[in-house]
Amino acid sequence: MKLVVCTVLTALAVGVGLPARVVLALALTSLAIPVAVALAGGGRAVRDLLLPVRRQTSSSGLGHTSEQGERFVT
Repeated sequence: MKLVVCTVLTALAVGVGLPARVVLALALTSLAIPVAVALAGGGRAVRDLLLPVRRQTSSSGLGHTSEQGERFVT
């Protein structure tokens, strides 16, 4: 979420015409987030950051609870 907010703020700063140092600070912050995630958790963590997994909605599938689904699997 912080990555999205920093990226949107950077775009808004450019659009509004804020000083270059503000835009640069926001842009560097936006770039530092994936770098920090990569250093802490590796490539998979960066992939999860940039491409979050969509959770299934309750309307998809047969509507089983997670407990019922586990019983079907085992």
